[in-house]
Amino acid sequence: MKRDLGKRDREPGAARDRAPADGRDRAPGTERGRGPGAGRAPLPGRARKAVPGRRAPLALAVPAVLAVAFLLVPMAGILARTSWSDLGTHLTSDGVTEALRISLIVSCWALGLSLLLGVPLAWLLARVDFPGKALVRSLVLLPMVLPPTVGGVALLLGFGRRGLLGGWLESWFGVQLPFHTAGAVVAATFVSMPFLVISLEGALAGLHARYEETAASLGAGPLRVFATVTLPMVAPGLAAGAALTWARALGEFGATITFAGNLPGVTQTLPLQVYLLLQDSPEAATSVSLLLLVVAMAVLVALRGRWAGGGGPARGRTSGAVTRTDAEGDGAPDAGGTWPDHMTGASAAPGTPATPDPAAATTAHTGAAGPGRTAPDAPGDGPLPARWPLHADITGFNRLTLDAAPGTTIAVVGPNGAGKTTLLRALLGLTPRAHAALTLGERDVTALPPHRRGVAWVPQDGALFPHLTALGNTAYGLRAHGTGRAEARREAQRWLDRLGVGHLAHRRPAQLSGGQAGRVALARALAARPRLLLLDEPLAALDQSTRAHVRHTLRRHLAGFGGVCLLVTHDPVEAVSLADRVLVLEDGRALQDAAPAEVARHPRSPWVARMLGRNAWPGTATGDGLRLAGTGRLVAADPLPEGTGALAIIGPEAVSVHRERPSGSPRNVWPGRVREITALGSRLRVLVASPQVPDLVGEITPQAAAELGLAEDAEVWVSVKATEVTLVPV
Repeated sequence: MKRDLGKRDREPGAARDRAPADGRDRAPGTERGRGPGAGRAPLPGRARKAVPGRRAPLALAVPAVLAVAFLLVPMAGILARTSWSDLGTHLTSDGVTEALRISLIVSCWALGLSLLLGVPLAWLLARVDFPGKALVRSLVLLPMVLPPTVGGVALLLGFGRRGLLGGWLESWFGVQLPFHTAGAVVAATFVSMPFLVISLEGALAGLHARYEETAASLGAGPLRVFATVTLPMVAPGLAAGAALTWARALGEFGATITFAGNLPGVTQTLPLQVYLLLQDSPEAATSVSLLLLVVAMAVLVALRGRWAGGGGPARGRTSGAVTRTDAEGDGAPDAGGTWPDHMTGASAAPGTPATPDPAAATTAHTGAAGPGRTAPDAPGDGPLPARWPLHADITGFNRLTLDAAPGTTIAVVGPNGAGKTTLLRALLGLTPRAHAALTLGERDVTALPPHRRGVAWVPQDGALFPHLTALGNTAYGLRAHGTGRAEARREAQRWLDRLGVGHLAHRRPAQLSGGQAGRVALARALAARPRLLLLDEPLAALDQSTRAHVRHTLRRHLAGFGGVCLLVTHDPVEAVSLADRVLVLEDGRALQDAAPAEVARHPRSPWVARMLGRNAWPGTATGDGLRLAGTGRLVAADPLPEGTGALAIIGPEAVSVHRERPSGSPRNVWPGRVREITALGSRLRVLVASPQVPDLVGEITPQAAAELGLAEDAEVWVSVKATEVTLVPV
């Protein structure tokens, strides 16, 4: 018996993207009551919380306690032997105050030199691959493991009067480093700069490059990106490294006395003063040692475990936005929804009203218009002054050619790893996996760096700069293009208002939900007025009602956009409502590039067909249908030429489920077993496994399922009429 079957009539993914009960946008994967970032791995250098109730084994606890005692006894010795009554007198003596002055001068200059030289070196080690990188990193670490006196000897042989460069420095510039305060600065810098480089390199390695890439796509040059994005985001790691560098320079002894000597008022620092006081006044030496101990402990306590760059964001981490950690960004989950009826052109279930023609719906949604069209709500006055068609030849992992007229929106779809994000990054010039010969308008931008291409990018997680407010993020591209601060902030506020987050302008990304952060990221890209707009699942973090609002706003902007927009999406509704064309990718190749209605009627990709909620079986055309993998066969009313590679598309509403073998007109009948029954709105989806054909999905009503007595592992028969099978050549 055949039961009433029908289509879904709601947007795909509604259950997945349903708004939370509290009405707030929430990033997928976050639990109720937990903010963005819940469940993330701790930052480097930040200790995990101990497991409650866990006790250390005695064999481990005893050595650990002995280790603590070993480290504590020397410190306790200083405290026990300090003459507290004479402490003030010892620390205010002329020799100690003069040594303190020299120590502060030397340590501060050493910190300045370390920042000047070490910050670029740390960035180079963290961001650039070059021959001999391992050797350079070893050279950075060498002063940390080298005996201080050996370091002093090395400095003497390098910068002394008879050293490799010392004679040149003295004869050319009159600079003599040994036995001079400058020599003490050089010695302190030599032994302390590695602490800054290693700490900052760790912070930079934890900072995902997408923040810098996004800033470049908004028009910021490399130095501007470094100053306004990179350094602020690694500020905690930089501060930790700077504090350690200063503390190490303040306590330097061996290299200083070997290279710069021990001249009172010139190179005699506090550690050297302690060495002298041990011979004449041990009590005073203990007091000065206590001072250095307190300073070192204060620095370490202030760092709170942020050694090795723990202050920077961990790789794959964002603030207030959804995080994806897939290679090249093609790791979004497959959408399991179906294309709504009015978008596929298929007839509706009995009793439902007629729906518009899909082609007309597509035209209405995309707002296609001729040259000179304007955006009704776009910030600014009048039509956009220029229009930029797109031509791109992509080679490498992606192999395709793109041509699009101004105002065209192309939805890019495909399975994970198909090359969707790689395509966007190739157009930005950010990946070696693929290369794009790109022309925008009459300008060939292939050889230009990303910040000069006029291409704006919204990555999957938004990549909002956590140190800027929502308003500052949105104004960033405008400021990078030279717009004045006040005007940029006014324009940014208008874009935030249009996307419904204007009241959040002064919040930082960490204070935004995933959906709010996504809208801010979209506003930031739109405000930059690019020639080519690249959107990598920009609405994925939004709940269903908010997504509809933002989709409407984005559609109105794209109606007047003078360039081309590429939209990576897993949502069929976005593809139809926003795109003029759908580009289907698989393994870097273009399987299909057509209007949304055409892709909906005749998908050439099994993944796209499944995304639309249809069954998709690949095979080879025969005289009466399709030969499937193995021994399975499928009869179709309109067969293709024999031997043609084809894809059979079967809608779930065309699948009939029976408890006994049906008799009558169906020419495709197979036995099977129910593997899964899932609710989908007011209908049930039944997954049937058959030994003769691939798994088949049908949709039935709950009443039909009850009458059939369906349950998992129940034996059934399924049938499909030949007229319900569509064969698409591939």
